[in-house]
Amino acid sequence: MRTKNHTEDFINLPRLVPAAFVALLLHSSPMHAAQTASCIFDTFSAPSGYSFSQVNGVSDDGTVVGQLSDNNTLQLVAFTRSAGGVITKYTAPKSAATWLYGRNATGVNAGFYQDSAYPEHVHGFLLQGSNFTAVNHPNAANSWLFDANLLGGAVGSFSASQSVTKGFRLVNGQYTTIAYPNALATYALAINDNGDVVGTYASSIYSNGFFWKNGTFTTINFPLAKYGTVLTAVNNFGVIVGNRLLSDAAIGFIYENGVFKNIAYTGASYTMAGGINNNGLISGQIYLTSKNSLGFTAVCK
Repeated sequence: MRTKNHTEDFINLPRLVPAAFVALLLHSSPMHAAQTASCIFDTFSAPSGYSFSQVNGVSDDGTVVGQLSDNNTLQLVAFTRSAGGVITKYTAPKSAATWLYGRNATGVNAGFYQDSAYPEHVHGFLLQGSNFTAVNHPNAANSWLFDANLLGGAVGSFSASQSVTKGFRLVNGQYTTIAYPNALATYALAINDNGDVVGTYASSIYSNGFFWKNGTFTTINFPLAKYGTVLTAVNNFGVIVGNRLLSDAAIGFIYENGVFKNIAYTGASYTMAGGINNNGLISGQIYLTSKNSLGFTAVCK
């Protein structure tokens, strides 16, 4: 069976809901009356000829990573954007599509790519400058790498079977499985320098955010989010960003000391959170319309 559709369906969903559940997302969730953070936004546009597919993590020097879509060919390529505004595109060797999801303070990027040749498996990778290192979980057909920290730790997910996806932490070549009990899908999306991991797990149309440390899970869900929560990043001070899930969109939030605050850009249809660095700078994507989006960095209180 070809894996391309599964991979693209899952990864292209900005809210990162497992693809098997997408068809069941039929109704929007009500707005929850949480506080709205006070944010100062710095917005940026995709380069000419491209649109943002995803705006994901941000490193301590303000570099943002994510993915672009070619407006003509629809090819998906990864990008980095420096704090000064320079966007650099990247395509992994022999790939049909490339993603960057996280970046640490020394400029190590974490991402994954899909083979251009059948059966189009997915492979994780680390990229620092021009140095490319493939990351493939043993005995898995597909591996996704999402983030790396300063201490040599990385997190991602792998296809444990045709119906089950599990997360992992990789340190010094050793894999530790991160799998919420009885969940069909666990995605370990970010790791800080303390070894704290955040992500999402699901066994139905409802996704649950999680915080994981030393084998212990803590579920963190935005209240009354009809289709659940995805936690996308955590910094060294324990500040978490994520998204609550609607039927066809996701609303970004900050979670700190047990308090949720929405991230909202005035005039936007919705605003999504992708990452947060150790200086409190948040990255993400502003959807002005369904076909028009901007990237952003923001400082929020």
